[in-house]
Amino acid sequence: MKHFCLLVTVSSFAILAFGLWIPFKALVAQEMLELAWAESQARQQQVRPWPWADTWPVARLSFQYDDVPQSSDAQQHSGALQHSGSEDENRKSLIVLDGAHGESLAFGPGQVFGNDRNDGPTVIAGHRDTHFSTLKHLKVGSELRLQNRDGYWRSYHVSDTRVVDSRHQQINTDMLSKDALILVTCYPFDGLGSRGPLRYIVEARATHGGLPATVVES
Repeated sequence: MKHFCLLVTVSSFAILAFGLWIPFKALVAQEMLELAWAESQARQQQVRPWPWADTWPVARLSFQYDDVPQSSDAQQHSGALQHSGSEDENRKSLIVLDGAHGESLAFGPGQVFGNDRNDGPTVIAGHRDTHFSTLKHLKVGSELRLQNRDGYWRSYHVSDTRVVDSRHQQINTDMLSKDALILVTCYPFDGLGSRGPLRYIVEARATHGGLPATVVES
């Protein structure tokens, strides 16, 4: 009986540690990506966040939320996404990586379609339980911003949110308008499985004009 209790205790701690490791890794990675992004902007070239990385920062994505519930769990998961000082409690920002394979998505959202100048359609994917966990709080009209390596910010407003079945619907990048920004994550947000077919789509359109490179969010 003692051995059984010990086994249950050890298993419980292992499950807890694994559950905390994913958001912790996401948090630490974003801090390292911040440094790589700053160096990338200063040197105007690709900068890997760590020597063995197979990806690099390509943009900064900034969210504006309305009426986000501030639960203790949400505050823990979003701690890595908020920059102190310049952003209010309802604005979060993330460093976006090149590509969206499994390893890179563990550290940050990945750009799966677009260019370094962010002057055309852009598609960004992220995990629903870490970096893109708060996509569910975006509504039609919510503001998004995307910064390129030159420091130029392009502003967007959410035009639509929807759930699609990836077995029957795919994003046709050839049909996207030049001012489109698409954010994609798995659905449902509280789902236990990791390979379900449903995807949550946030579609935004660029507003006229943009913010100059001198407007920097620290």
